[in-house]
Amino acid sequence: MIKFMLMVNKQGQTRLAKYFAEFLSTDERRALEGEVVRKCLSRTDKQCSFYEHRQYKIVYRRYASLFFMVGVDDDENELAVLEFIHCFVEVLDKHFGQVCELDIMNEPEMVHYILDEMLINGQIVDTNKANILEPVQLLEQVVS
Repeated sequence: MIKFMLMVNKQGQTRLAKYFAEFLSTDERRALEGEVVRKCLSRTDKQCSFYEHRQYKIVYRRYASLFFMVGVDDDENELAVLEFIHCFVEVLDKHFGQVCELDIMNEPEMVHYILDEMLINGQIVDTNKANILEPVQLLEQVVS
């Protein structure tokens, strides 16, 4: 089960944070994010894309200037989570057209909405890009 997802730039600034089924205070979340981000940013490209931290397995992947970090429990398959991250980035690319950090900063609610279409309560429910983007496109038609 996915416990949290972070999207962070190369300077370590959090651009998106979403927590599932874990009650952590704001200070605990800030401390956890800081520890996870420092560890991911300090790792080299030759190291594998997952490691253990506290009671979580951290799975991360870098796309351009953004790091996508996912904290999961011990039962989750790391390679499946890497595939989920890749699918999430593909959906963002399809929606925004070459997604960049500015897209995420300017439209964080849309990024959360897309993530909510893919995950419910930390469980992956859909990875089909067309199924995910259909309600997003309908929402944009209603808004405009």
